[in-house]
Order: sequence, then C-alpha cells, then structure tokens
Amino acid sequence: MYHSLDDFFKDWEYEVESTLKVFKKLTDESLDQKVTPGGRSLGFIAWHITNSIGEMMSKAGLKVDVLEEDAQPKSASGIVSAYEKATAQLAHKLPHTWTDEMMDDTIQMYGEEWKKGATLHVLLTHQVHHRGQMTVLMRQAGLKVPGFYGPTYEDWAQWKMEPAK
Repeated sequence: MYHSLDDFFKDWEYEVESTLKVFKKLTDESLDQKVTPGGRSLGFIAWHITNSIGEMMSKAGLKVDVLEEDAQPKSASGIVSAYEKATAQLAHKLPHTWTDEMMDDTIQMYGEEWKKGATLHVLLTHQVHHRGQMTVLMRQAGLKVPGFYGPTYEDWAQWKMEPAK
C-alpha cells in the first residue's frame, strides 16, 4: 500500500517504462499469439493492461478515459499509443485529485472496501502480473524479451556470458 503519491510515482514511472519496453517489442503479427486456442492472446493482454488503467481508476473515482475492452487496436503501435495516453492522463490527473492524506481513505472497489493507497498498489502490480504473462507469449512468438528486473537469457548471450544457473 502506498502512503504518498511520490512513492507511488517512483515505482509507477519505472513500471510504465518496463511495460513500454515489452509493448514496443510486439509486432502486429504477434498480437494473435496464444498459449492455448481458447486462451488470451498477446494483444488481448496488452490491451487489458492499457484498458485497466482507466477502468480501475474510474471505479476509484479518478476520471481517466476508459477504453472499450472490445476496441483493441489492430496494430501494436496503436496499443502503445493508447497506453502512453492512459499513463499520461493518470500521471497528470492523480496529483491534482488525490493527496497523501487521502491514501488511507476507503473506497468501494469490486464489491470490497479498499484504501486508495492499496488501489494504487493493485493498479501497479496488476500491470506487472500481466506483463509477466506477456513475456511467455513473446518467447513463443519468437520475440526478444526485454529485461526489466535483471538480464534476460538473450542479454547474457549478447554479453558473451553464461546465464545464471
């Protein structure tokens, strides 16, 4: 749970950049990649991350444009653009609407009571969770997975070093 907007934004900025690293590796062809025929596609998960910013924050009382789940762009660049717009809106509106003193305020979220600081934590970790799912699908689609918490297997090879065992 966050107790200050500054603490949230320190983490948020890093996670947004990490998500953009993943999104910018996507190709239009890779958006249909699934683990199983009935599973979520790489494009669906990227769009879900993007759409969830507005959906979750709107439920929390902060108006961020909500994008329709079924309005997923057909191009990877369209998803990147929409994600950049949603994250920019959040970064602009949040400090003008919420204060550090409001982090302990309770709001109704998905049939439960959450503190605003906890809502920001869930917003951030929700994105991290789905970004992890995306890296599996990216490998299946033959895309290079970027490192964000440490080097990837491909990074070790590029540095001509043995990957950690």
